[in-house]
Order: sequence, then structure tokens, then C-alpha cells
Amino acid sequence: MAEPCPSTAIGRPAPEPDIGNLRHHRMKPLVIPWLLLFASALGCSAELRRVDPGTGVICDLADTAMLRDVLYFGRNLPAGGTISDAEWQGFLNEVVTPRFPDGLTVLDATGQWRGKSGRVEQERSEVVMLLHPDDASSSSAVTEIAAEYKRRFGQEAVLRERTPTCARFQ
Repeated sequence: MAEPCPSTAIGRPAPEPDIGNLRHHRMKPLVIPWLLLFASALGCSAELRRVDPGTGVICDLADTAMLRDVLYFGRNLPAGGTISDAEWQGFLNEVVTPRFPDGLTVLDATGQWRGKSGRVEQERSEVVMLLHPDDASSSSAVTEIAAEYKRRFGQEAVLRERTPTCARFQ
């Protein structure tokens, strides 16, 4: 026999399924136990998740609801040339890391976009992934990073992709 569902977060056991209406149907005797097992399993899985009120994301209880901001930084300079590895590393060390000292991920990429000039440009790019709480301070820090990159390197834009997510260290 299967073990009972774990208690809910407020300490009450999950309600038993109502099988009163099933008695009036002509079903094979083995169908009802399978139906009850399936319904019970659905009820248990719902108890192990929660909706984060800030992001609306549904996370397992062991997860933390967060926002994932992904920033795309093109390395071509408007006047010609490219942002050097040393300049990129300096920007990362001076601007990004102090705002997100708990960690981040940087990926080398090749990007393509059409700016105000109307020309499609391919360029070496850096992709920075940041996981952070859904709060004003973190959002402001991401905005500051993009603004400083545009100012420092004369860039037209930094692409910001934002997604609610669930995260945990395993």
C-alpha cells in the first residue's frame, strides 16, 4: 500500500478524494484503486510546490524563486575596431562583479544585429547571466551595468533578457 501524502505547509493532512459519485458507475473493480492512486499522486505533487508572489513562478519547495537576467554585450566599437579582452575584463571586474559578487556566468559568443545604421553586423559578443532576487536593488544594478557599458564603449544598446526562474544548488 502507498504511503500517505505528506502534510501540507500549514500542518494539515491532504484531504482524501471523494469517491461517493464513483459508486454509481459500472466500473471494473481495478479501475477505482488506480483512479484513487492517480488522484492522490496529483494532490501530493501540488503540495511540494509553491507560487512565488513576486515573480509568479511555480517552484519546488527546495528551490528559490529568482529572476534570470541575461545581458548581451557586443564588442564592436562604433568608430571601428573592437573592445579588447583587457577592456572587457576591466569592465567585468569594475562594473559587473561588484554589483553581483555572489556569482555570475560569462559566455563568449558571436552575435548579429541591425542597429540604427540599418546594416546587419556580426560581432564578437559576451553573454552575462545573472541570477538574483526580484527586488529594486538588483533590477537597478542590472540597469546600471547596461548603462555603463553603453557609456564607456559608445554602444548603441545592450540586450537585456529577463525570465522568472527557480534555482538551487544541488
